[in-house]
Amino acid sequence: MKKALGIDLGDVRIGLAMSDDLGMLAHPLETLRADEKPLERIAQIIERDKVEIIILGMPRNMNGTYGPAAEKARAFAGRLKTAVKCEVRFWDERLSTVAAGKALQASGRNSKKSRPVIDQVAAQFILQGYLDSLALS
Repeated sequence: MKKALGIDLGDVRIGLAMSDDLGMLAHPLETLRADEKPLERIAQIIERDKVEIIILGMPRNMNGTYGPAAEKARAFAGRLKTAVKCEVRFWDERLSTVAAGKALQASGRNSKKSRPVIDQVAAQFILQGYLDSLALS
């Protein structure tokens, strides 16, 4: 199974999640600031953990269409592909941040204090969705 890195791209923060060695479970990893050279840090993580595939959340409108956020994700993917030597795939991220917020709230975490973590958990939801799809095929 390929080691995978999940990314929840935001304008301010970028959440990262990593698959386990078996490729079955996604775990929150860290949150990057979007304005602090995130590609360099992502490249370090990919090299350190021998990541073979990146699963990047693709923002879609609830009706399935693509908007300006999707264009940002495509542009980021283009920059990512030039910075790292692994496959980049898109995954539908609709409601991942909402689900992450609900999961954190259900665990008793304060939503304001959880802002840095919510992006990691959203990345975890994105990556877990991808991993689950592999198990079904």
